[in-house]
Amino acid sequence: MSATTATAVRRRGVGLGLLAWLAGIVFVLPLAWMVLTSFHSEADAATNPPSFGAALTLDGYRDFFGTGGGASPWPALVNSTVASLTSTVCVLLLALPAAYALSIRPVKKWTDVLFFFLSTKMLPVVAGLLPIYLFAKNTGMLDTIWLLVILYTSMNLPIAVWMMQSFLAEVPVAIIEAARVDGARLPTILARVVAPIALPGIAATALICFIFSWNELLFARVLTGVVAETAPVFLTGFITSQGLFLAKVCAASLVISLPVLAAGFAAQDKLVQGLSLGAVK
Repeated sequence: MSATTATAVRRRGVGLGLLAWLAGIVFVLPLAWMVLTSFHSEADAATNPPSFGAALTLDGYRDFFGTGGGASPWPALVNSTVASLTSTVCVLLLALPAAYALSIRPVKKWTDVLFFFLSTKMLPVVAGLLPIYLFAKNTGMLDTIWLLVILYTSMNLPIAVWMMQSFLAEVPVAIIEAARVDGARLPTILARVVAPIALPGIAATALICFIFSWNELLFARVLTGVVAETAPVFLTGFITSQGLFLAKVCAASLVISLPVLAAGFAAQDKLVQGLSLGAVK
């Protein structure tokens, strides 16, 4: 490689690095702004342009956690945690054997099956809201956490099957055949052979399903009231006819976002490995 070519490659790498840093700053800037606003008083948060040098305070967090006499967010946070984690576990238990049947032991016209799974996501959520509401009302499941678990499981299952099918397609068939020769049955093969090999893909699928369930608002807003209220629904309660309280909303948004951010940070290595499975042969 000539000196001119090496210099051009080096400059290109520097340019791409600067572009990546710029893109990262653009994506992180709104989050940083929200964090800073959450530590301001309502008067300073409402200034236009924003006052970056204003005094910092924890009043927004005190109001969110109900120390000033407001409603406590803990029931809503617990409901979101239970609904998101339970539905994610259910999705993984159902998606793993389905993806196994579509990849390692493919059924006839498996591509049509995958397209059918994906087509279920094309229905607007609002179109199914009234039938689901009537069903929940007639079965006595309104304002219950188990209704949300069933809904979140059914909503995330098509995406999970689609993702895990591509992950499980990378599992060597020879290992599965060897386990079958040793007398292992399907549940053992899935739990002790397939799952450990496809663990990065399973982790990526679980994280995405958890995020989708945690952030879901429409069904939780319509189908829950007091008992099964979730964190996003609780967050909308800070927007009242009296106005928008920016500092309190930013504090609440940050607290509600922390579980998703923590899960993504903890599983970032598995997420990268999972999303890159099959990308390089």
